[in-house]
Amino acid sequence: MGDTYLKDKGITEEKNGVDMASFSKSLELDEQLECHSIPSVIKDQPTRLYRRRWVMVILFSSYSLCNAFQWIQYGIINNIFMKFYNVDSFTIDWMSMIFMLTYIPFIWPVSWLLDTKGLRVIALLATALNCLGTWIKVASVRSNLFWVTMLGQFAASVSQVFILGMPSRLASVWFGSDEVSTACSIGVFGNQLGIAIGFLAPPMLVPNVDDIDVLAYHISVMFYISAGVATVIFILVIFVFQEKPEIPPTLAQVQARSLPPEEYSYMASILRLLRNVPFMLMVVSYGLNVGCFYAVSTLLNRMIIEHYPGEELNAGRIGLTIVIAGMLGSLICGIWLDKTKTYKQTCVAVCLLTFVGMVVYSFTLSLGHLWVVFVTSGALGFFMTGYLPLGFEFAVELTFPECEGTSSGLLNCSAQIFGIIFTIAQGKIMDHFGTFAGNIFLCVFLLIGSIVTAFIKPDLRRQKANNLAETEANIQASHGEASP
Repeated sequence: MGDTYLKDKGITEEKNGVDMASFSKSLELDEQLECHSIPSVIKDQPTRLYRRRWVMVILFSSYSLCNAFQWIQYGIINNIFMKFYNVDSFTIDWMSMIFMLTYIPFIWPVSWLLDTKGLRVIALLATALNCLGTWIKVASVRSNLFWVTMLGQFAASVSQVFILGMPSRLASVWFGSDEVSTACSIGVFGNQLGIAIGFLAPPMLVPNVDDIDVLAYHISVMFYISAGVATVIFILVIFVFQEKPEIPPTLAQVQARSLPPEEYSYMASILRLLRNVPFMLMVVSYGLNVGCFYAVSTLLNRMIIEHYPGEELNAGRIGLTIVIAGMLGSLICGIWLDKTKTYKQTCVAVCLLTFVGMVVYSFTLSLGHLWVVFVTSGALGFFMTGYLPLGFEFAVELTFPECEGTSSGLLNCSAQIFGIIFTIAQGKIMDHFGTFAGNIFLCVFLLIGSIVTAFIKPDLRRQKANNLAETEANIQASHGEASP
């Protein structure tokens, strides 16, 4: 019924915190969805939450964990793999950067698949490629087979393209409006936990020994464990993972489902996103912040070993501290967003605190006290990796009703591009000027990211759509009760 309906009923006051007269003019659903269709859709299709939604998000988190473990498993014992495969440090850095490089060209077809084929197809492809990559690595445990282990890492990196854009889409499709940010945080939580295990387990499973045969045995054990886990998860996805609930969980999803498939255009969606100024600022901000996280994670072993020789195991533990603190930050931020809906304010605060944390980490790394590094890296990780679900959810709010996978894909593409640039640049700066200069280099861009975030206009379209739909439903219900 839209504007006409509201005006005819004389409704111009605020409803659910939204000025309905001005709201119906400001809500831009980019020619995909019209407000006048909402009441009839709601009348025909109620909303419902299914308990199985928790199974879906936990299963997704599990295969995201398995993939994220592979991303960092080489970099955290960089010096050991250099010795085993007889390659230089920069070559091992590419075992992590291949995840970033692969993402950039593959995100476009994968986003199209997510938009057109849905969550189950994406989940099956992701787990199949991840499983394939782990078994290729099992066959690569010989010093002259570096190209085989790189092939396995490439397969895992393609799998990652199918994974990174899913948390916000999964949360929107399965969860209620008051829990989508928490659900998205849980989805990101799995990825972070995988990185945490990737920091911790390889230094424990693969000791720094000189005997190449003994080293090969330990590397083989690590590869077999990850292959076994990946295989079990792949089987679970085949039999358990579902596309979507029969009844949508929110009014926003009712609206999204009402759009006829033949009216959807992936390229038109991309163009609308590129014209969305607040979202494009978010793309830059997210890329700068997460790109710095990728650089720190990839080069962490080199940073620690430079100041604390022989501390490979503690380098992994410091990485673990960064990610565990970030997981806590992610969950707290997700719950906070569900309660307050203060997307911009929270993002600005987290960006600034990430900058401060990086500055403190940079100045304390060389003090000679590992316990200080653990404390400062934990503080840095709480905000740096805690920012990941914030960016996803803020982007979904800014771009509704566009597909969550498309907006997340653009965010991640930005992060991969900046991640490659920052990792290579910081590595070169560390080679020529030391670790401190490399970390200050990242501090500069974190400050820029904070400034960019401050300029984002908080146009929360998903919240507005839910508020409008609920208000019109309440109005319709009240008129129904008033009728004889």
